[in-house]
Amino acid sequence: MLNVSKWLYDSLYRFSTPRWDNGKIPPELVTLTETDRPRGRALDLGCGTGTQSLYLAEHGWSVVGVDLAPKAIERARAKARTLKTTVDFQIADVTRLEFLREPFDLVIDLGCFHSLGAAARKRYAESVARLTRSGSTFLLYAFDHPSAFGVGASQEEISQLFAPHFAVRQVEQGTYLGGRASLCYRLNRS
Repeated sequence: MLNVSKWLYDSLYRFSTPRWDNGKIPPELVTLTETDRPRGRALDLGCGTGTQSLYLAEHGWSVVGVDLAPKAIERARAKARTLKTTVDFQIADVTRLEFLREPFDLVIDLGCFHSLGAAARKRYAESVARLTRSGSTFLLYAFDHPSAFGVGASQEEISQLFAPHFAVRQVEQGTYLGGRASLCYRLNRS
């Protein structure tokens, strides 16, 4: 399945601009970033062409962006060079992040988790827990109800998967993912 997903996403970035790669910064991320919160290390899971990673870097964060699609990462790196901004963009599976060792203060996912299968979601949640520390924030955008293709995640599922290590602090109707019902979750590492 992973090879099919990698091929599919890479093809989408190679021959088009996927509709989720809209160049917008969600207002929830802007609010989080533009507070007096101290900057630190940020991880962007499913970073695509790096729009949010670059935004965070320009606001003082040290950022690692991870995506499965080589073409997306190629575009992200090109954008970083054009902006003269430093982001560590990595081609990797978001459920296999063993190469990352140091914890992050902020983890964001703007539409990646909800496309994973059940086993991958469990590995993903374990990775996010391992890569954060007490006080870290996790900002997660997900479609609220699964589509015909299974893309989506319920509030109950997200709460259960992340509950051992995270407390859900805020859930609000999301604006970033466009036409489908989506929610923006703000979780804090206990």
